[in-house]
Amino acid sequence: MMPHVAIWRLLILVLAIAPLAYYIVAALAAFRFFHRERKKQLPEFHPPVSILKPVRGVDFGSYENFSSFCRQNYEEYEVLFCVNEISDPAVPVIQRVMAEFPQRHIRILSGAKQTGTNRKVNNLALLTQQAQHEFLVQSDGDVRVGPNYLREVAAPFADPSVGIVSCFYRGIAQPNLAAELEAVGAASDFFPGAMVAEWMEGVTFALGASVATRKAWLQKVGGYESFASYLADDYEIGNRVHAAGGRVLLSREAVWTMYPALRFRDFWEHQVRWARTVRLVRPASFFGLIVTHGLPWVAAAALAAPKAWVSAGYLAAYLVLRLMMAWVAGVWGVGDDVLRKRLWLVPIRDAVHFLVWLAGFTSNRVKWGGIEYTVEDGRMKVVDP
Repeated sequence: MMPHVAIWRLLILVLAIAPLAYYIVAALAAFRFFHRERKKQLPEFHPPVSILKPVRGVDFGSYENFSSFCRQNYEEYEVLFCVNEISDPAVPVIQRVMAEFPQRHIRILSGAKQTGTNRKVNNLALLTQQAQHEFLVQSDGDVRVGPNYLREVAAPFADPSVGIVSCFYRGIAQPNLAAELEAVGAASDFFPGAMVAEWMEGVTFALGASVATRKAWLQKVGGYESFASYLADDYEIGNRVHAAGGRVLLSREAVWTMYPALRFRDFWEHQVRWARTVRLVRPASFFGLIVTHGLPWVAAAALAAPKAWVSAGYLAAYLVLRLMMAWVAGVWGVGDDVLRKRLWLVPIRDAVHFLVWLAGFTSNRVKWGGIEYTVEDGRMKVVDP
């Protein structure tokens, strides 16, 4: 009996090393990415651009978000907004921006054809039809950008093989634990994973806060209409362009995204929706996340360790390496101010995220915009009440 127990203890101690090794690899991947990209001299390539902004409702930063797209250090571009209904609360805010920036070409559209269950993608299809320029930059309504944003995301397209350029995003969170946990999770965990993928296999996906492409590449993959019922539209556009032979790049230019105050129930539903989305579009990668969950593995190792100093060593290694990865990727790399101020939330977020990861296996249903969907082969179908 005792040798059997000893073997299991040894197995747990060995397996618990995997997430610690992953933290080191992810920190190196983040350092490699930003060290390389910050030294890179981008080409002087500034084609006319159509900015596509599907929006729904407003949040605590909507005016600043919308107006940031009108302060671009860029020669020729237009900004197209699309709402589901012209009565949307975002419309008066957009009209205020139009009045304050008369030199910019800004339009408001609505009434997109409902070709699929993803209303955001339906709106993007209409925006693309109305866009005057070949180069398209889509971003969510809660995104804010710096003045050199368009220059940074457009320049890589000087290489005609480039099909997609997407951006990391820094958090701007209201003073609320759930909002801060979401921001900390993206910057400290999701982004390092994306940079590991970029290093090991290349990028085959896009990050949905900001996606730049060309109409020609959209046509090659069937346009937005072809994935208007897909839940993970950012993954779809990146993966399809990659499959069509286009290079998919991550930009060194990070944008900002808003994290409004949430009730815990809303926070949980949002996190579980994201987890189930990843599982449904990349099941092998989602299952593989088991080796990145350092906290439960280290807790198990601490309980299984034969000596107190071994337990303490595992716990110390987790804290040092996990926080190192978070700092290098999220603070030094992406520049996330929420993570810099709330670094101590990382272990708490890891504990919650492990439960979210487990919940990701329990169902194919997600809630989005107050509507419940079931997801089959990546497509959303409304669940009958």
